Amino acid sequence: MSAVTNPHLDSPTLDGTGVADRLAAAARFAHEAGVDALLVTPSADLAYLTGYEATPLERLTCLVVPAHGDPVLVVPELERPAALASPVGDLGLAVHTWVETDDPYAAVAGLLARDTARVALDNHMWAEKVLALRAALPGVEQVLAGAVLRELRMRKSPAEIDALRAAGQAIDRVHARMGEWLRAGRTEREVAADIAVAIVAEGHARSDFAIVAAGPNGASPHHEPTERTIAAGDAVVVDIGGTTPAGYCSDSTRTYAVESAPDDFLAYYDVLLSAQVAACEAIRPGVTCEQVDAAARDVIEDAGYGPLFVHRTGHGIGRETHEEPYIVAGNDLPLEPGMAFSVEPGIYLEGRHGARIEDIVVCTADGSDRLNRQPRELVVLGRS
Repeated sequence: MSAVTNPHLDSPTLDGTGVADRLAAAARFAHEAGVDALLVTPSADLAYLTGYEATPLERLTCLVVPAHGDPVLVVPELERPAALASPVGDLGLAVHTWVETDDPYAAVAGLLARDTARVALDNHMWAEKVLALRAALPGVEQVLAGAVLRELRMRKSPAEIDALRAAGQAIDRVHARMGEWLRAGRTEREVAADIAVAIVAEGHARSDFAIVAAGPNGASPHHEPTERTIAAGDAVVVDIGGTTPAGYCSDSTRTYAVESAPDDFLAYYDVLLSAQVAACEAIRPGVTCEQVDAAARDVIEDAGYGPLFVHRTGHGIGRETHEEPYIVAGNDLPLEPGMAFSVEPGIYLEGRHGARIEDIVVCTADGSDRLNRQPRELVVLGRS
């Protein structure tokens, strides 16, 4: 489904956190990681560090953050007005422009110290740019910047948490309206299209996804809406999210029944609800990501549905829908205040139906704060 956007909302802006402080912290973390410079192209990392929502293009835009020295934004000359119209214009950040006959990769290389031995590239950099930088920096080791930048991005500031809370409230308002669209006789695709419009109407800058998975399609966690007609007695998984004008994401799943629910579905929905509640209640500083995953998984396994919970319990969220930290077995990262992530266990019976319950939760100093407040109990729509 194509994204739905709101042209009347302002472009994403920074949430109030000092971007200059983020750049300084990024340089410090780079130094501590033994990296001489960070090289960041258009991505959520660039938006986080500068507030510039640059469009990914074949022409190189690259933020150079030396471990020692001042950062520089390299942009094509024709993109300079857009860069300066973003928060970059108020940062005092040096902007180096290049024209069509220049070699921008050589320009990046020229901005680095002569003894540069190791650079970190943003995780989503295009392969053609990675290879061009390798050619421009022979003998310089390339590593991923994610290991450095995650230390900044996965601990949300109070202003970022406020932005995530606003996103959560906006997506809750969409779920609260589900009875307007989800009913027997309509197709998954029709319902998803209406939801995408509502996501924008309720305060997002754009709709990012709308999973509507009815009946047996509910057993596919990442189902794409189809022309399947929703029928009375269907259980329907609705997983939706968007990005707000502040640049922060929402993501929430509720499972509905149309007029009534199948008996074998009801047999495990309460198990799923108990698992989701248990995981949310387990969250506090010092608890590891894998312990939160286990809190949900143990409930489902004890009830005999363990093999039907086929994915991790959650993922971090912020400027990207999926980012660090990941709530999964094997991740022994201890939770800290400010970490925000989904809690979304699911049970999926192939060929029959499935269910998932998802909230965004923030680890606080003494526990957790659930940012989604729509009822987690099964909602039956269209019951006469």
